[in-house]
Amino acid sequence: MDSAASSSAPRRLARPPCALRRTGAYALLALVVAAYVAVNLLTTRRRRAAGLTPPSLTVVLVKAGLLLVGLGWLTYYLGIDRGWGYLFVLFAALVVVMDLALRRTRWGRHVFAVGGNEEAARRSGINVRGIYVSVFALCSTFAALGGILIAGQLTSVSQSSGTTDTNLTAIAAAVIGGTSLFGGRGSAWAALLGIVVLQSIQSGLNLMNVDSSVRFIVTGLVLLLAVAIDSVSRKARSSSGRG
Repeated sequence: MDSAASSSAPRRLARPPCALRRTGAYALLALVVAAYVAVNLLTTRRRRAAGLTPPSLTVVLVKAGLLLVGLGWLTYYLGIDRGWGYLFVLFAALVVVMDLALRRTRWGRHVFAVGGNEEAARRSGINVRGIYVSVFALCSTFAALGGILIAGQLTSVSQSSGTTDTNLTAIAAAVIGGTSLFGGRGSAWAALLGIVVLQSIQSGLNLMNVDSSVRFIVTGLVLLLAVAIDSVSRKARSSSGRG
């Protein structure tokens, strides 16, 4: 009887080898929060040295506390079953690296300058051709890395892999997140937000057992709406002399 009861009891799924252990997840969480506080403190120190108004230390600590609580709850909740996957951790790390590269480096500022006004960037001494080559090379590298990660996640690959709505999904996620198709605006975190929104829409349509053609139409309509809003806002900024 005991053996029957034990066999009928729900078993906890074993943690797959592609997920972080709970100790490692909490250690990574503490490292992320500590890095966030360190970066903000460094920014405060630099602004004070430059004679600018620094951000409030209280606000920084409150944001760090909220980040710690939010990520801690997610880590606990995901740790009940499988934990944080290595693929997601790698993706989040790439987003952070690209955000820092776009906002904190001269190369990132040159990318926004070329996207905003190519001729003005060329006249100011920026190597426009070099920026184009570096951006296209980086996009190709990320596309190849994404293909490798998808193949590893699905443990299979064929000639039809990536031939459905992959390009549409990538473009739509960037535009929905706020990246301008006309250039000069956007961020890595905005693209991540667009991915979350688009994936939520697609997951909802899949739960409703909607046909794939309808899903493509909905994705296209959302993309069209985002482009229309971007075009209207760009015209408004241009007419007011703000860009």
